[in-house]
Order: sequence, then structure tokens, then C-alpha cells
Amino acid sequence: MLKEKYNIIGVMSGTSLDGVDLSHIIFTVENNKWNFKILESETISYDTNWINSLKSAVDYSTNKLEKLNQDYTTLLATIISNFIKINKIENLDAVCSHGHTILHQPQKGFTLQIGNLPEIASLINQTVVCDFRVQDVQLGGQGAPLVPIGDRILFSEYDYCMNLGGFSNISFEENNQRIAFDISPVNTVLNYYANQLGFNYDDKGEISRSGNTNEALLKQLNELDFYQKKHPKSLGFEFVKETVLPLIESFTITIEDKLHTFTEHVALQIALALPTKKGSLFITGGGAYNDFLIERIHHHLPDITIIIPNAKILEFKEALIFAFLGVLKLRNEINVLSSVTGAKKDHSSGKNYYAK
Repeated sequence: MLKEKYNIIGVMSGTSLDGVDLSHIIFTVENNKWNFKILESETISYDTNWINSLKSAVDYSTNKLEKLNQDYTTLLATIISNFIKINKIENLDAVCSHGHTILHQPQKGFTLQIGNLPEIASLINQTVVCDFRVQDVQLGGQGAPLVPIGDRILFSEYDYCMNLGGFSNISFEENNQRIAFDISPVNTVLNYYANQLGFNYDDKGEISRSGNTNEALLKQLNELDFYQKKHPKSLGFEFVKETVLPLIESFTITIEDKLHTFTEHVALQIALALPTKKGSLFITGGGAYNDFLIERIHHHLPDITIIIPNAKILEFKEALIFAFLGVLKLRNEINVLSSVTGAKKDHSSGKNYYAK
């Protein structure tokens, strides 16, 4: 007998490295209609050492990665345990955790999210559902994006759902199929240049706004091979490190102009990604706070209605949806769509670990 109510914590760490997002959520289902209520939510920031480690890990040896995975699993367990204790959360059905992506090379049949080792269940003394991407890659899929099943079921009233985080991704219905793909890097690049000016991020896009577009750089960014590919397609930090940053760095222009030009590039690629330029666009993720970027998106999509939700959904939507993926896994129901990832079939992905 399947339950009608689930008491869940969703845990997400994104490529923008702003920290670990935790959300305590109650899911209910009645007559196949799902609802959710976000209760306590919090982002636990990484200290400087962890930020540096997670940035550098793409170049680590196998042994060093294994040690990082152990250490990160311990860190994540501590963060989750503290969240449960501080908020006096009881009778959880599961903690559903994404982990942190270090390597994502689906074309080579490989993806690695650290923090998903089996011992996490015993460390926090809870059932844990995690490691959602690996099975999809094994089935020939991109392993990303995984959020679209949640968009389809929890946010079906919007024509387009877009997340502006370390990368931008979009999902929408087309011919009764959910289509979704990564569009471009966003905060992985914008934060990189804001960091060079001594800021954690470009607040409201004001630094970007102060710069000018370098047309030659913009043209070369828009001509990168990734943007010519058809979906399904996904991006990892490797693309930023090996392709995007070297291209930007080949131009001797101010950081303000680099930020301005890249923001324009992001907005243009978003406009190109939408098959029809009308309807409603639901935007979440930290990039939704970048007023300049939102203005540029609106400039390129004047007939689209942009909806930015309340802070809890805006900031914690990915934690919410990975919590939901975990619930679907507990029910042994489909939580990854082959129309999105390109896998051989729809499937129920993730690993269930139980406290010993």
C-alpha cells in the first residue's frame, strides 16, 4: 500500500558553490495529484577550503577523489544531522540528497556526484535516497537534467520552467513529451569574474550592467559547438574550465566588459532555446536575483511573461525536486524521463540506503 503523505528532507549542492541547500518538505498525493509544503529551509555555506577543494577536484587523481568523497560524505552528514536537530524534525521517511557533481562526462559513460556513499545513512541514522544520475548514464542518457519530472508534476501550470544556477536549464512540454536540456553556463562564469573583483557574486548584476558588450567575444561565444547541438544535451564544469574561460581570457578587456558580454550571451542563448517565444516562463535559482540578466532575457523575449516565485521556491526548488525524485524512488515510480536525458527508457533512478 503506497502512502499518501511523505515527510522528507531534500539536499542539493549546485555547481555555483554557494553551499548546501536543505529543505524540509511534506508531500501529499490524492487521486494522483501531488502537492507540497516547504517547511524549514536553509543554505549552509562552504568555507574557503571546501570551495577551493570542490573547484580543484575536476583535476584530482582517483585516490584523491576517493578521499574527497569520504570527507564530503562526512561533511554532508554533519550538515544534515545539525539541520534535523536544530529544527527538531522527527519521523522522516527519507533524506533525499543529490550530492555534489565533480565530473560529468556522459559521452564517456561517466558521472560522479560525491557525498553519496552508503555510510551516510548510518551517519545520520535515516533512510537516504541519493545518487540519482549514475543509472541514467548507464542507460545511455545524459544523466541530466533530472528536474523536469518535478516541473511536469509540481509546476505544470507554466509553459516553461527554467533554473538559473551554475548553469541554465529549461524544461517544457512538446508533443506530449517533456523536453529539457542545459542551455549555457551562468553563475559558474559570472561568479568567477565577480570573485576576481573581490565579491562572492555580482549583486543584482550591477557590475555587469556597468560594462559594455564586446561584439567579437559575443559572436565567438555564440558560435561554440555546444550551442549548435540538438537536445538531449547537458553541461559540466569541464566545459567552463576547458572552453568558455579560455575563450573569454583570450580577449584583453575589462572584467566589467567580460561580465556584460557574458550576461548578454546567456540571455541570447535562453531566447534561442525557447521553441515558441510566447507564454509563461517560471524562473528559479540564484540567477533570478540578477536584475540585469532578467532584464536582458525580457529584452530578447518581449512576449514572454516572466514569473519569479517566492524566496523559498526560488532558492530551494532543486532541493524540493530532488526530495520529490526520492519520494518517487521510494514508490518505485518513474523519476527520470528518457525524452529528457536520451536514455534507453524511462526509469526509477537513485540508490536507497538504510541506517544500520
